[in-house]
Amino acid sequence: MTAITMNAVSSTAARTMGSSSAAPASTKARLRITRRGRLVLTSLVVGPLVAVGVIAGVSATSAIATSSSSAVVEFDYLTINSGESLWQVAERIAPASDPRDVIADIVSLNQMSTSSVEPGQRIAIPTAYSAG
Repeated sequence: MTAITMNAVSSTAARTMGSSSAAPASTKARLRITRRGRLVLTSLVVGPLVAVGVIAGVSATSAIATSSSSAVVEFDYLTINSGESLWQVAERIAPASDPRDVIADIVSLNQMSTSSVEPGQRIAIPTAYSAG
């Protein structure tokens, strides 16, 4: 019975021994990434992708909420007279309703930032108030 024994010799040891089959002296070193390095590299790649996904998800849900909450509102137009305020318009078009509610509906329908109006301005009035 014959036994074969093999000894592992590193490339640097082979070069120092003068082996003719050794690699040239200008060999490239292998990049060795540790477990922590792989974790950092993975988080650098996956982190921005997750952030983009979250931002896209938040943007999509707000778009869905605005499109589903729109309701059909019928309205008539009214021109503001000189010296007239929305409070006076609200009392005139809906004397039985609370003027604050009427003003809130008018401001919302016309997408106004404030409740101030100018003479000659045309504003939309919900037909629920203009009919009464």
